[in-house]
Amino acid sequence: MIIFNTTFHVEDDVLDDYIRFMKETYISTAAGSGFLHEPRFCRIHAQHEESGSSYSLQFKVKNVDTLNHWFSTQGQELQEKLVERFGNKAMGFVTLLEEIDL
Repeated sequence: MIIFNTTFHVEDDVLDDYIRFMKETYISTAAGSGFLHEPRFCRIHAQHEESGSSYSLQFKVKNVDTLNHWFSTQGQELQEKLVERFGNKAMGFVTLLEEIDL
């Protein structure tokens, strides 16, 4: 199982709209695809940020091939909506994590 994590830094002036968009559009659309599961949306407690806030959005996905398929069929369009709406006021980077059984 892979955890698809995107960490975002969001400017203060778009924060409320960003959170609403993520909850009402981005997360529901991504989770509704059937490829991404168990969404988590978290605020990151950062001690050294002068402005803005950071957030982590995580989904579980079967494997990297499934994630690539989702991105090419739905994810890229969703990402474009995010960029169109917020520009560089909500910037993110992706990290793929592989779960290790304990």
